Amino acid sequence: MNKCQGCGSVLQNQNLNLDGYTQNIDNALCERCFRIKNYNDYHKIMKTNNDFMPIIRDVSNSHDLVVLLVDLFNIPKSLDKLIGNLDNKILLVLTKRDIIPLSVYDKRLINYFTNLSHKIVDTIICSSKKNFHIDELMDKIYFYKKTNNVYVVGYTNAGKSTLINKIIYNYTDKTPMITTSLLTSTTIDVIKIKINENLTLIDTPGLLEYGNILDYLDVSMLKKVVPRNELKPITYQLKDSQKIFIDNILCIENIEPNNITLYFSNDLNVKRIFKKCDLSSLKCYKVEAKEKEDIVVCGLGFIKVMKPGVFNIYTLPNVSVYTRDAFI
Repeated sequence: MNKCQGCGSVLQNQNLNLDGYTQNIDNALCERCFRIKNYNDYHKIMKTNNDFMPIIRDVSNSHDLVVLLVDLFNIPKSLDKLIGNLDNKILLVLTKRDIIPLSVYDKRLINYFTNLSHKIVDTIICSSKKNFHIDELMDKIYFYKKTNNVYVVGYTNAGKSTLINKIIYNYTDKTPMITTSLLTSTTIDVIKIKINENLTLIDTPGLLEYGNILDYLDVSMLKKVVPRNELKPITYQLKDSQKIFIDNILCIENIEPNNITLYFSNDLNVKRIFKKCDLSSLKCYKVEAKEKEDIVVCGLGFIKVMKPGVFNIYTLPNVSVYTRDAFI
């Protein structure tokens, strides 16, 4: 049984509408991964966490070390639920350090996750793009692993496959093959990568965070929403009932004067509106934020609120909007 080296699906040549289709099952990649890698032709596969939970149970039953990746830009609200489903020692890896402003100290980022779970044996910040702390991460993996198998787990777009490709590039003579893309459910089954005689990394499908705006955007908008460079926060002093528009997928309306700082992709268009406008295509969420809380728009970014206030947040239907303790 051959598996696609890019997404982990079982290769088959019977049905082009099913996972793993390829004309030749001796190929290294399924047709979907081949087209993503060579033509940036993205084809979304609809999966749910019910499809992936059996894999998480297998990971938990193994009792092997879990390398849990968390995207610093998009911290999952249900992270504690994932950890609760794992009966493993966990090495917490905070990814995409290159996105968070450098003015924020690493120690502060790490402290945000203090007391998250007793299962976490250590925490490290890294960036696959900048090759930041990858050597230190490998040292910790070797120190904490119980067997040669180490599972890499996380939510979609946390950077699991990108990190493994970087490790393959840095520490082996193999060509990185795991498919990466902006779409959810790019990896759809486990992929075992033998780094050396003492270490095999096992990539797992990214769990879905329900209410993530990325699931409702086309590829052209995804490329704008997902940050590629260090965020440049924008601060606004808002008077009564002003509106901040972000690329027609988000509108922020304050009920009373307040100061806010926006943490969104630099590629998005942000403008202040002083007049009435058509918001019929967006859903309104009334949010009451406390002092120095963040208002999170799942998958899109967050708004830091400097004093208590009430806001109308307009965004796409089914997108999750909630508050949390200020991250930065």
